[in-house]
Amino acid sequence: MYVAVLYETVEDFLQRRAPLRAEHLALVERWHREGRLVWAGAFEPADGALLIFRVNALSEVEDFIRSDPYVRHGLIPAYRVRKWNVVVGGENAAS
Repeated sequence: MYVAVLYETVEDFLQRRAPLRAEHLALVERWHREGRLVWAGAFEPADGALLIFRVNALSEVEDFIRSDPYVRHGLIPAYRVRKWNVVVGGENAAS
């Protein structure tokens, strides 16, 4: 299944992320290599981010979120997790 995660960031996110960025990117890159994180990136302006996962269970996404240093250190005060039905593109696109 595909899952979309929408992060909301704190006002001073760009200033506060610097000491956590390497750890966050290592987590993102590992999940991408494993095939569980398809796309990830911040919005412009950086008031949020979108992450698209391909997983077997929502619990995997919750594990990612709990381990994300941005979440653990309060840079992501809110987020939404939504199952995403792919209609065009991807292996599981509806026909």
